[in-house]
Amino acid sequence: MTNYKRIIIKVSGESLCGGKFGIDGDSVKKLALQLKKIAELGVQTSVVVGGGNIWRGRTGQEMERSVADNIGMLATVINGLTLGEALINCGVKCKVVSSVGITKVVEQYEYRTVNNYLNEGNLVVFVGGTGLPYFSTDTALSLRACEIHADAIFFMKNIDGIYDSDPKLNSSAKKYDEITYDKVIADNLKAMDMTAIAMCREYGIKSVVLGMEEKDGILRVLKGEKLGTIIK
Repeated sequence: MTNYKRIIIKVSGESLCGGKFGIDGDSVKKLALQLKKIAELGVQTSVVVGGGNIWRGRTGQEMERSVADNIGMLATVINGLTLGEALINCGVKCKVVSSVGITKVVEQYEYRTVNNYLNEGNLVVFVGGTGLPYFSTDTALSLRACEIHADAIFFMKNIDGIYDSDPKLNSSAKKYDEITYDKVIADNLKAMDMTAIAMCREYGIKSVVLGMEEKDGILRVLKGEKLGTIIK
């Protein structure tokens, strides 16, 4: 059993590429199987997908920011459709919905419809970010968390939580088991972008930051194990 009823997970594009450019089939299948375990726990689960394995805004340094960000949003659509198919092939009921209007390719996002999908036992994959340039997928994550009334946001990072300084540069860096959004802002800890932090703080959404390499990390937290860092 778990105290979490509904969660939303940030999935980076890098988790789909196996350390290379683009999409790696084995990595996608591995992620789909992890998400299946979470869904089988009875937790209503949704995912926001990044696009960094294909494109990042900084890739287009000579472009207008709006154009570069729009390309990034389309990259998340490619990733989300790929993950959605992998989930279906694993036997998971799944819906992929997009903030970007390309209805011949993927269903348009609408929060009432998505809430119904979750109540019906579908795992929902959100793509297209917020649908607007100048906003990161972290902001899309916090926005969707508010709209679906998620109990918590789960971040999978390259390090196993939030530290008071970069543990790669400082061997004495202290890891926080719990921390407030106010302290994250005051100490500029960069757990997520400031727009997302402000939104989570205002609407009282808990965030859990875990290491990407932590085996079944989200599943273990849902079962009550203390891992990573909780931001309240």
